[in-house]
Amino acid sequence: MTQSTTEADWVSRFADEVIAAHEKRGSQKPIVCASGLSPSGPVHLGNLREVMTPHLVADEIRRRGHDCVHVLSWDDFDRLRKVPHGIDPAWEEHIGKPLSAVPAPPGSAYSSWAEHFKAPMKAALAEMGIEVREISQTEMYTSGAYREQILLAMRERAKIDAVLGRYRTKKKALVDEATDENEREQAEGSGAASEDDGGTAAGYFPYKPYCSACDRDLTTVTAYDDDTTELTYTCQCGHGETVLLSQFNRGKLVWKVDWPMRWAYEGVDFEPSGVDHSSPGSSFVVGTQLVREVFDADPPIGPMYAFVGISGMAKMSSSKGGVPTAADALQIMEAPVLRWLYARRRPNQSFTVAFDQEIHRLYDEWDATSRKVADGSATPADSLAYDRAVRTVSAGRLPLTPRPFTYRTLASIVDVTTGHDEQTLRILRDLDPANPIESLDEARPRLDCADHWVTTQLAPEERTIVRDEPDAELLDSLDDGQRESLRLLVAGLDDNWSLDGLTTLVYGVPKQLLGLPMDVKPTPELKVAQRTFFALLYRLLVSRETGPRLPTLLLAVGAKRVRTLLGG
Repeated sequence: MTQSTTEADWVSRFADEVIAAHEKRGSQKPIVCASGLSPSGPVHLGNLREVMTPHLVADEIRRRGHDCVHVLSWDDFDRLRKVPHGIDPAWEEHIGKPLSAVPAPPGSAYSSWAEHFKAPMKAALAEMGIEVREISQTEMYTSGAYREQILLAMRERAKIDAVLGRYRTKKKALVDEATDENEREQAEGSGAASEDDGGTAAGYFPYKPYCSACDRDLTTVTAYDDDTTELTYTCQCGHGETVLLSQFNRGKLVWKVDWPMRWAYEGVDFEPSGVDHSSPGSSFVVGTQLVREVFDADPPIGPMYAFVGISGMAKMSSSKGGVPTAADALQIMEAPVLRWLYARRRPNQSFTVAFDQEIHRLYDEWDATSRKVADGSATPADSLAYDRAVRTVSAGRLPLTPRPFTYRTLASIVDVTTGHDEQTLRILRDLDPANPIESLDEARPRLDCADHWVTTQLAPEERTIVRDEPDAELLDSLDDGQRESLRLLVAGLDDNWSLDGLTTLVYGVPKQLLGLPMDVKPTPELKVAQRTFFALLYRLLVSRETGPRLPTLLLAVGAKRVRTLLGG
């Protein structure tokens, strides 16, 4: 890889840094890239960046021949903090319990709340070719895997308290200060639910037990003996007891201690975090000190990643419902396209995932990039981002649509035909008569994505309904020029019945009426004439002044019906 390519590509730069840092430590173990997700609700597209960033870096490291593992920690031992909108409020009785101990939402086939919300994300990761080693924090804590680390943290609680004390006067920054609910939700779902840092009236304790009676974390540690590991706690439910922490497995370290502990335990080399974890006094900043001073390990390289916006859907708010997840996005766009959105932007750059009409522009950009990559004219950075989108070391090449008709064309066809397969195939064949499509499978999965977009994202008033009968009143009111324009269009249908031919025809009729050559450059007068002509066609065909692109609409309606509706 050339130096100029490396400088142009953020994934390559981080891979360089991670490999160099790992080799400097002299570790003989595999390089570890890490992600953390909380299955407290739908794992949305903002949180997908938590996984995509280390995935892309890990994949690049593997491409260079290094042994690298991408671990995904499911924070399923976190407490349930709130019940998302749309779920029975009766589930509020479980607030404070571990997510893995909360019953799944009503009607779910899964064993717990955590497993219910993990499942769609796991399926999406598989579809996107993202290979991870999953770690359940419930299993790690309840099995005693972190026993020594917990006891160490309790012995070093004064040191931990001193580190935390340097920041307690500072605001928790972005989580508290954010006024955008989208940003708050992403912060809360990124694997680090906000919680207290362990301070109590009896002193500082970085460990919080789940109550043995009510299974909630409404507990307060009142005493701890380093020599015997006896820990005494009380709970708001009225229960209290003394346990041996050397044997007790129903509790966890507070987040700001838990995270650096895991870095040391897993030997994490690279783990990004949201802006909420990178502000003064936040989890990552405190963790980099605690991992060195308490757990005797180096912190990972941890770039900050920016928030991901959504256009065309409600903000990503699990409290309001309708949270767009990776699974939602994969219903309207192909997996390589979704990967590309994350690969082409540096982690600290915000971007938007389009669920509205902007998805057409997105796909136009994707198709243009695909063509440039194919003919060798793409920039090095664009070529790398595209390559990272379409293949991985582990999964190989991801499925792409064999005949990639433009997304807007497919959406228009589905809109007009309401997804009728036979009609759709007829129109797709007419798009390119010289090389007709033989089966709808050649247009999939993009066709299915466009179909789902039309049926779920287009409002009823935006759907296209072709007239059943000619608009006699409108036809009778036309002047000679308008009648001539329709005559020219109808006369040219048979000789121009393809997407390119009809495009030339509909743009050419106003040129003919103005006495202009077909290859003339657009003038203001011509543009006005074309817009006026297009509006007339839309009114006669779909009773509106706008609609799908006219060449596609004409193909969808069919020549015979077009003639009828235009009075030809």
